Amino acid sequence: MLTLVKDKWFSIAAFSVLFITIILYAYTGNYFVLAAPFAFLFFMLLGLNWKTAWCIFLFTIPASIQINFASDTMSITLPDQPLMWCFLLLFFIIWARNPAILPKWWWRDKLVFIAVLQFFWLIISVACSKVLFFSLKFLLAKSWLMVCYFILPVFIFSEKKDYIRAFKMMMIPMLMTVIIIVTHHALLGFRFNKVQMSLEFLGQSLYYNHVDYSSVTSMLFPLLLVAFSLTRQKNPLYRGGLLVIILIFIAGIIFAQTRAAYIAVFFGLAVGLAIRFRLVNFIMPTIYGLLILMLGYMIPNNKFMEFRPDYNTTYMHKDFAGHMIATLRGKDMSSMERVYRWIAGIRMSKANPFTGVGPRGFYFYYKPYAVTSFRTYVSRNPEQSTTHNYFLYMLVEQGWPAMLLYALLIPAIFAKAQKVYHRFKDKFYRAVTIGLAMTIGAGFINNFFSELIETHKVGALFYLPVALLIILDKKSRDMEAEETATLQLGEGEIAAK
Repeated sequence: MLTLVKDKWFSIAAFSVLFITIILYAYTGNYFVLAAPFAFLFFMLLGLNWKTAWCIFLFTIPASIQINFASDTMSITLPDQPLMWCFLLLFFIIWARNPAILPKWWWRDKLVFIAVLQFFWLIISVACSKVLFFSLKFLLAKSWLMVCYFILPVFIFSEKKDYIRAFKMMMIPMLMTVIIIVTHHALLGFRFNKVQMSLEFLGQSLYYNHVDYSSVTSMLFPLLLVAFSLTRQKNPLYRGGLLVIILIFIAGIIFAQTRAAYIAVFFGLAVGLAIRFRLVNFIMPTIYGLLILMLGYMIPNNKFMEFRPDYNTTYMHKDFAGHMIATLRGKDMSSMERVYRWIAGIRMSKANPFTGVGPRGFYFYYKPYAVTSFRTYVSRNPEQSTTHNYFLYMLVEQGWPAMLLYALLIPAIFAKAQKVYHRFKDKFYRAVTIGLAMTIGAGFINNFFSELIETHKVGALFYLPVALLIILDKKSRDMEAEETATLQLGEGEIAAK
């Protein structure tokens, strides 16, 4: 009887949602209204089996689009952002019912420790923020990103099939977006100045800009290589299909025409090779050392002023070849605008070294610290973009502790990946580990020239791989302990005989 009542109420609710959807669509003509029945079914599934709902949620990440409203002063990404709100609320409910739900091994992990410190320092910087409203929005976005991609995977990933399912759920929609964008760009003649236009689909942009698109594509690309390496014993058609997908992604990365994405792909591959040969722990100290040497050369006696651009000859080029040549000559506008903001960020950090100006506060305070000799045609910055470097982004908006914690997190991730990779004997888990590390490596380079970790797509591809490395670390230790116990048992039986 109870089942019949439930079925009756479900039917009434379902038909009500469908009827209201039809009425609203007829009245507004907005096709987004048609998503309401699917949202209803998803929320029902969320209550019945939230883990399955989370896996479906992964499918929405590459396909989500940004919708602006309130005269473009506010925005939302659909459908993934409302789903993240739901999972954030769900997590708080689960945690309130059982505060000890997160396992002790998770809390003891070094990466978790660093991430928790980052989050607590974020709260402090928000409390001291000069732009409290924007900083609170940043804190909320950070909260649902970390819950959805850094915490909830702990309860979902336990077997190989979980990793395979997650890979497919993200790769299929991502492939669809790459095909749409490459096809659209081809119709526009693959022109450099039409890249942004190629991102549009059904009147909406699939990505914030071509930098966001190329970052996501370059971060997912290493996982395709790993998948291809694991299919040697598969059907030739399956392997051939995967090779075609790899070629499509290569085309997507090339025609996105973003310099950072090219470097990101090669850096990701370098991280993978370094892990295999136990050399990855040298990468980040070397990079940090070179950066310190460069700053030590540029800053004293204002040496950097010798590299200031000529305002009249520094501009945005219409073709990618000219863009690259101008970059090497110091005549490219986007590159020199980055330098303009980097200098402003370094000078600005001296005024608020401990807590920064607050998350999302760079735009409102950086111009008085800028050096006008490095100004370009886009220095008015009507789009309100920020530092174009994640280290400086942390330094300026959250202070030295935030930047140092991020600087510590990256080499700690690579060090863990190397340990986990060599601890595993299972080929599948070794491949997954190195693929995740390469994804994070590609993300590091993309964020060195931008600040994308808090965006919904790049954020997912940063926090989820870190979370999976933590889970794989625990799994590798458990498998190693089982192998040791089995070996000891076998030796004991031999000794008894």
